Amino acid sequence: MSSVPAELKYTKEHEWIQEISATKFRIGITDYAQSALGDIVYIQLPKNGSSVNANSVCGEVESTKSVSEIYAPITGKVVLVNEKLESNPEIINADPYGAGWIAEIEISTDSLQEVLLSAQEYQTLTA
Repeated sequence: MSSVPAELKYTKEHEWIQEISATKFRIGITDYAQSALGDIVYIQLPKNGSSVNANSVCGEVESTKSVSEIYAPITGKVVLVNEKLESNPEIINADPYGAGWIAEIEISTDSLQEVLLSAQEYQTLTA
């Protein structure tokens, strides 16, 4: 069974989101997603400073099995990307909720909570 930390929020597309401050959020892909992908060999990170829209593609993960798009869980501006993943994308396999985070997004409004899933709702989706 995949790990689903209770303090995070999730999307149906298997991304997670963590609140860092009232307007800044860290995102990544879930343990379920990295497990389904298999060994990750490449990641296309979102561009630092770029604007992203909720439910729109903001990056890509390539594994030995397939290529999968990364969807932005919220609308905002990318203020930081995890550059360590460029040379070591396998960090996502080893630690998807920690060192394998993908980017930080800053928002201007607090309109995200209604579209995200709780850990319990996400577990039901992946069961």
